[in-house]
Amino acid sequence: MYPPQDKLRIFMTTSAIQRSNLMGALFALAAVMCFSLNDVGIKFLSDRYALHQVILIRSVIGTLILLAVIMPLAGGLRVMRTRRFGAHLLRGVCVVFANMCLFLGLAAMPIADAVAVFFVSPLIITIFSVIFLRETVGARRWAAIAVGFIGVMVIVKPGTTAFQLASLLPIAAATLYAVMHIVARKIGGTESAATMAFYIQSTFIVASVIFGLTLGHGSFAGSGHPSLEFLLRAWGPIAPEDWPILAMLGVSGVFGGFFISQAYRLSEAAFAAPFEYVAMPMAIMWGVTVFGTWPAPTAWIGIALIIGSGLYLIWRESTKGRTLAAKAPRRR
Repeated sequence: MYPPQDKLRIFMTTSAIQRSNLMGALFALAAVMCFSLNDVGIKFLSDRYALHQVILIRSVIGTLILLAVIMPLAGGLRVMRTRRFGAHLLRGVCVVFANMCLFLGLAAMPIADAVAVFFVSPLIITIFSVIFLRETVGARRWAAIAVGFIGVMVIVKPGTTAFQLASLLPIAAATLYAVMHIVARKIGGTESAATMAFYIQSTFIVASVIFGLTLGHGSFAGSGHPSLEFLLRAWGPIAPEDWPILAMLGVSGVFGGFFISQAYRLSEAAFAAPFEYVAMPMAIMWGVTVFGTWPAPTAWIGIALIIGSGLYLIWRESTKGRTLAAKAPRRR
């Protein structure tokens, strides 16, 4: 039996964890909504502008909001200080290229299919945890990974006439997102969400300028493929009616990055991660209401396999954590 003071301490600790998890879940939901708005906005603009031009404008708007709104509330210019610059740079590069791969995939694929394929990221994170973190994965989790990748194959359709190289882009995005997640786990204990958001936006700006100087002249455009045209199209003037969409991208982009960083700082990863799957029904909704596309019958099967395997892996991770906590020696 625990003495009364230990019972009170355990109750207070449990309550604090529950409150922290709840806040993390709310931040994760808010982040998903922001990222979903980004996906639909990017896809909507993908046939008119170059990707790097859109990303640059989005990031400049996002950085201004970060400097004017988020940073003053998070400690001011001190947010820029870090001893983990290399980790921030690696994380920023991963996020930049993950976003670019996903957005290029969105230009050529139905939004629901692209988002579903992107959700192989929990499977890839599990594989990376074995390779880089030396974690142990049992037979059930390997089976879930296999099921998830079968779901990807159902959507991507390799070896058939329906296969397109653009469908590999969300897989590349998910891989880079997994690397970013591993890095975030390393630095999340010492770096604030505002610091991580600042360096992400800075990396987006630098990368967009480099891509713009290299490809923004449009000399390599003309292939006719939606993804390649989105990447290689020349920069041009922005139509007045598109500025509200770009402003929305800037606002949702910076707050989405801030919210997701807060979610995984405040909450246990296994608790917050399932809320990211709210993006799937939202993607289907955008596909139907904005672009007039429904997932194909076979795509529904692939979506179910990917989402089911991802949620199972998250559940197993949560169960494993509770088991280890139960086996830990108790202080008497």
